[in-house]
Amino acid sequence: MRKAIGSAVAVLCLLTAAPATAHPAPFSYLDFHLDASGVSGTLVVHDLDAAHDLEVAAADSLLDPAVAGRYREALVALLTPRLRLVFDGQPVSVTWGNLDVVPDRQSLRLAFVVAGQRPAHLSLRALTFPYDPIHQTFVNIYEDAALKHQAILDATRQTLDYYSGTAQGRMSVVRTFVASGIEHILIGPDHILFLVGLLLLGGSLRRLALIVTAFTVGHSITLSLAALDILSPSPQFIEPLIALTIVVVGADNILVLSGSSDRARDVTDIRAWLAAGFGLIHGFGFAYVLKEFGLPPAALGWSLFAFNLGVEIGQLVIVGAVAAPLYLVRRQSAAAAHWVALAGSAGVVVAGLYWFVERVFLA
Repeated sequence: MRKAIGSAVAVLCLLTAAPATAHPAPFSYLDFHLDASGVSGTLVVHDLDAAHDLEVAAADSLLDPAVAGRYREALVALLTPRLRLVFDGQPVSVTWGNLDVVPDRQSLRLAFVVAGQRPAHLSLRALTFPYDPIHQTFVNIYEDAALKHQAILDATRQTLDYYSGTAQGRMSVVRTFVASGIEHILIGPDHILFLVGLLLLGGSLRRLALIVTAFTVGHSITLSLAALDILSPSPQFIEPLIALTIVVVGADNILVLSGSSDRARDVTDIRAWLAAGFGLIHGFGFAYVLKEFGLPPAALGWSLFAFNLGVEIGQLVIVGAVAAPLYLVRRQSAAAAHWVALAGSAGVVVAGLYWFVERVFLA
């Protein structure tokens, strides 16, 4: 029995050792240095990876500086299209420098510089050795010699966005995430319909402002909690709930429109409470998009603030587009406004039910 176990262990060791011998370090290392002079850096690649793509039979021959020097141009030509850099929205080119051998790491090191000023926003796309599905590129970003950010890129995650700690970097974060917040609220039909449902009953400017503010407070709380991974329920649970919030808002409108006077309607108006409570649910929906977009670790506060600000701006656009026409209809004819609100609320309920069924039973 012991011999059988020993044999099995030996076979297992041989099987697991084979890949390690074939490729002991499926990694590359990419360092960026940002300072007053601009951007410079190094790319370190393993000799086995370089040899594979350069079709060099003996990988360790590349550890001879003379041999490595003969392959420098071919290595540069190989790696250049695999590293794509964008600084402040503009593609930039890398100027490669010396090729050094790093024998103790069985690696080759290429220095590089990027012309131009220090960027506020650095965007990188890298897939250094696509032949190897488990190859990883370790990225380090330094600002004025201090390590500010680290990331690992591979076949499943090939992009990185970094915002510098300068004032320009913070402004770049704000511009990027405000635009993202505006875009998300304006292209999210469920969020738009929820807001429309809240506005259909009309009301004074003060009341409408209270409703929108309550929604903002609600979704801002859960957006921050989820984006920071403090509380993050599954989308399979949240998305149907978002649909139900739309149904509830539309149904509440229909109940109000079906039998109360204007005065009673004002007294029993619970839309601000619905906006705040259901805003907590919608905030998780916003967070899923924000997390996919990617939060810059060095500017979490600014990115969250900017995204929320963008959502708020988008909400105000929706309020203006919906509330103003409803106000004009109400001024012309109270009866017409009543039927518009009733028909709109019925449409809100139908759409919410459709999304609920789709997300629960057809997802």
